[in-house]
Amino acid sequence: MIEPFMPKDQLGPAREDDRQIISSILHVLTSGCRWRDSPAAYGPRTTVYNRFNRWSRRGF
Repeated sequence: MIEPFMPKDQLGPAREDDRQIISSILHVLTSGCRWRDSPAAYGPRTTVYNRFNRWSRRGF
């Protein structure tokens, strides 16, 4: 459902699963925990943090 809204022109290495990244971002934002305390099951913490920053700057 959200695939048409996701940015597709990202350069760099292969992308992590966007669903996991979105779940991790939502977990951090709703629980109020720090980025580094997000569960490892959601993927690399730096990837989640960087993706959130990049998407928020671009308006996604």
